[in-house]
Amino acid sequence: MSIHPQVIEKEGKKEFVVLPYEEFLAIKEKLEDYEDLKDLREAKAAEGDAPTTSLSDLRADLLAE
Repeated sequence: MSIHPQVIEKEGKKEFVVLPYEEFLAIKEKLEDYEDLKDLREAKAAEGDAPTTSLSDLRADLLAE
């Protein structure tokens, strides 16, 4: 992804950056995806070696009820 920032200076120092709205939305989406991935990895690490049930076993249990 390429971005086209416009830097606004105040008293000779870089103060703000303005992006085209579509670029802002793309960056926002990527950051949200990154946060979701980070949360998923943390949750998986927290589970560690917790017992699991396979999907086929779960289906069999549900159908048996």
